[in-house]
Amino acid sequence: MSPRHLLSLVLLLGSPALLQAASTHRCGNQLVSLDDSSHEVHSKCGEPNSRDPLGYRERRDDYGFLHEVAVEEWSYGPYNGMYYFLRFEGNRLVRISSRRGR
Repeated sequence: MSPRHLLSLVLLLGSPALLQAASTHRCGNQLVSLDDSSHEVHSKCGEPNSRDPLGYRERRDDYGFLHEVAVEEWSYGPYNGMYYFLRFEGNRLVRISSRRGR
């Protein structure tokens, strides 16, 4: 791979636009973003197809204290053959992923 192609690849992968796109999900004409509350997501996206409790996780707050928070995954779709999975920890959106349906 030439240095020029390598540089282009590094710039493309480090692009803030790509990071932004991976941290949002479109619900109709609304957008939800990482760190949105479950209430915000529900009001923008409506009731999910399923809500799966995944357990609990310890999180350290800004003051160094550990708290146990619920982890839950909501699923939406299919939309044009794609299913979307939104993971919440302590009622905050922490991950958005998608998968093509079968």
